Amino acid sequence: MKYSYLSLFAFLFLFISLTACQQAASSEATTEAETVEGPEEGYDPEAKLKELGITLPSPPQPVANYVNGVQAGNLIFLAGKGPRYADGTEITGKLGQDVTIEKGYEGARLTAINQLAVLKTMLGNLNRVKRIVKVLGMVNSDPNFVDQPKVINGFSDLMVEVFGDKGRHARAAVGMASLPRGQAVEIELVVEIYE
Repeated sequence: MKYSYLSLFAFLFLFISLTACQQAASSEATTEAETVEGPEEGYDPEAKLKELGITLPSPPQPVANYVNGVQAGNLIFLAGKGPRYADGTEITGKLGQDVTIEKGYEGARLTAINQLAVLKTMLGNLNRVKRIVKVLGMVNSDPNFVDQPKVINGFSDLMVEVFGDKGRHARAAVGMASLPRGQAVEIELVVEIYE
């Protein structure tokens, strides 16, 4: 009989402990989901664009058999875009030959604006961007040109201006022997979004 009471007591203690742990875990998960679900107060890339005086163009259309972007879960993979103005003209040429670092930087910034236009079309609102994750910057370079990072900074700097710390990303900036249509830069990126 003595052992039966002890067994019953042990069972009740274990049951109450497990129930309390489950409730705590459930409460913690709910709190975590609430904080992760949307952007924090004051985060407004759309307003930042207006403040910077940037009007997004219609996104450039693919020039071959591919799409501008693909969403996989909460990641968006954007196809490479280049420095194309709204009138269709592009910044072309080779860094280290006929294009200066300053002009290349401008081209990378223009490319960032074009990629933001694609994102806006896909998402409806840039406030859904949770993080700029990864950037691949390709620079049409003379073999002796080694300042590709200074060129791609034009893209990276604008991402940080628009998204703040959420715009800081992993990056590669590499030289290419040539790029489509002779464009000076081409940049692709991966973006994490709020669902």
